[in-house]
Amino acid sequence: MFENIKIAVLIPCHNEEVSIAKVVSDFKQALPEAGIYVFDNNSSDHTVREALSAGAQVRRETQQGKGHVVRRMFRDIDADLYLMVDGDDTYDAGLAPDMIKLAMSGPYDLVNCIRRESGDAAYRDGHRFGNRLLTGVVRRIFGNRILDMLSGYKVFSRRFVKSFPALSTGFDIETELTVHTLELSMPATHIEGSYRGRAEGSESKLRTYHDGWRILMLIIRLVRHERPMVFFGTLAGLLAITALLLIWPVIVTYLDTGLVPRFPTAFLSMGIMLLASLSVFTGTILDTVTRGRKELRMLTYLQYPPPLYVPSECAESSAIRPADKDSLHTRNNDLLGQMWRFGLVGIVGYIVNAGLVESLVLNMGPIRAQMLAFPAAVSVTWWLNRTFTFGASQHGIHQEWLRYVLANMLGWAANNGAYLWMIFSIPMAYRHPALAVAVGSLAGMVLNFSASRLIVFKKIRQIR
Repeated sequence: MFENIKIAVLIPCHNEEVSIAKVVSDFKQALPEAGIYVFDNNSSDHTVREALSAGAQVRRETQQGKGHVVRRMFRDIDADLYLMVDGDDTYDAGLAPDMIKLAMSGPYDLVNCIRRESGDAAYRDGHRFGNRLLTGVVRRIFGNRILDMLSGYKVFSRRFVKSFPALSTGFDIETELTVHTLELSMPATHIEGSYRGRAEGSESKLRTYHDGWRILMLIIRLVRHERPMVFFGTLAGLLAITALLLIWPVIVTYLDTGLVPRFPTAFLSMGIMLLASLSVFTGTILDTVTRGRKELRMLTYLQYPPPLYVPSECAESSAIRPADKDSLHTRNNDLLGQMWRFGLVGIVGYIVNAGLVESLVLNMGPIRAQMLAFPAAVSVTWWLNRTFTFGASQHGIHQEWLRYVLANMLGWAANNGAYLWMIFSIPMAYRHPALAVAVGSLAGMVLNFSASRLIVFKKIRQIR
């Protein structure tokens, strides 16, 4: 069936004597042309003996951790297509030919198996929740093209394997594989397959909380390395907000009395603001460095030919893809760009709100003036966010406006709560309510952005 290509089945193992022989036999039957490689990772049982007796080629990796094993497999084995599967007999070997055909029909650099539970013991509740949480975080930050990130059943092309740096050491290697795919915009697709519980006497090596924490820390490190402007820009924003909250009472006192009685607070605020500025500069510099590293990885990736192209309508029909695939490449899904555009729209909203309040305050007072100015500012920002920041959603225009108003009630509570506190606590804010509007707008902007992006203007349905 696959005589013209070299296929390698890679099975990382640690203490899998109960199931490894069956896994090797099943894949030899499913892919008789493939080489079966078992990489043992310091097993203390008879995993090696069982794998050899089943006819596999056994290699050893002494550094403990799945990441070390994957790095060794990718370095040592040369093939056209690589099928990687766990050695615990939880995946269906009969799906392997379809995955290989699908990889060749694209051709695709990654074919990922989406796990469909076929038994009560397939997933622990902690594993299920952690998988959804971590996959969702990665899809939000790096892109929405990969489903079931932590699946252990995948097919890779040669150019994927040989361009993959493999820096992780443990189960977080699955996250690194996903981010590598997304960062180089590799062709990827999915296929659904059954996922059953482990055989009796076999125990999972995945520690729910320990490994989940490691994966979460890896995601944060990858954001810092691959999205430095997002990471350091967010840090700069938090530092700037802290500095403004500290210096605000000092400014108010100075405007009222002409004195600065709290020099330590002023100096602390200035130092924090300098750190915010340094964070922005750091993010800008590292963004250039990241681009250079990405270009180098792309050049390495392009040194290798694509997989053999063999059209297959049956294979393509079994592929699963996220909805609205074309929209994934539009500028509106750039998180950093959305944040900047949303900030600009927020400034416009502040100008509208403050201008109306200042023009109405003499006749109506600050409270009733804000009651009229706030809905007007909300309508203006909705229209600007719809056309400039996020793009129109799939809802009708009236329903979208209503969802925008309802979703922004969170921001409204923060906005007006801060506004009222300023009005009744600081005499200058009562005389010049534009100052109170500024504080309220800043407090509500964070909640407004999250609600607008995740609820109102969300266009891609999250598939889990």
